[in-house]
Amino acid sequence: MNNRLRELRTARGWTQADLADQLDVSRQTVNALETGRYDPSLPLAFKLARLFGQRIEDIFQDDPQP
Repeated sequence: MNNRLRELRTARGWTQADLADQLDVSRQTVNALETGRYDPSLPLAFKLARLFGQRIEDIFQDDPQP
């Protein structure tokens, strides 16, 4: 799954640790989300959307099917 988390986070001047603290997750989780190694749970996706003032689908996009 592609996402805009790094772009949104850096636009606010936040580190991965800053974002992790706000979401109550580990910095490693934020890194895994940003690199696409981990897809968020629905509650975490909603939390991210509220935090950034975006719709979930504006942050996360499905990978195109081959």
